[in-house]
Amino acid sequence: MLAFAAFALVLVSSADPVALFNGKNLDGWREASRDKALLAGKTEAFGGRFKVIDGVLVIDPAVKGDLYIETEKTFPGDLRIIIEFKPGPKCNNDVFIRGTKFDLVPGGKEGMNLKVGESATCEIVIKGDVIEHRLNTESVRRAKAKPAPTSLRIRAEFGSMEIKSIQLLP
Repeated sequence: MLAFAAFALVLVSSADPVALFNGKNLDGWREASRDKALLAGKTEAFGGRFKVIDGVLVIDPAVKGDLYIETEKTFPGDLRIIIEFKPGPKCNNDVFIRGTKFDLVPGGKEGMNLKVGESATCEIVIKGDVIEHRLNTESVRRAKAKPAPTSLRIRAEFGSMEIKSIQLLP
């Protein structure tokens, strides 16, 4: 009976969401650059291009540069990633996983239902070799996913963006 209870606990906890952004600092992230500098314990990356302010990961457009941060871990198999964010003025930033780029651009091809200054949800679903991008629950694109595990990358290209949470759901 005790073994069954322990097994049931493992099943429940393995389905729980995992926070990829803790709201405090950049633990679990690194600069996606040649030296891949770890960001553990830090609240800024690339001179403030990415920074944690009041529990939110902010892409600051005042700091110039087409720069990326990525998770230290890679993600194999089927998964769901949910990103709660708010695009700011001139937002043209991206998320990458398994060789696929997801645009977070209000009014863009995939972001027709995104509005500057309004909270939104980006959901990435990988099942088998199919990857799907959803914005505010609406499917905006499906593509073939690369099978090899990759990190999750966030690209600061243009404009501002605030990220409230990033959750991994197995």
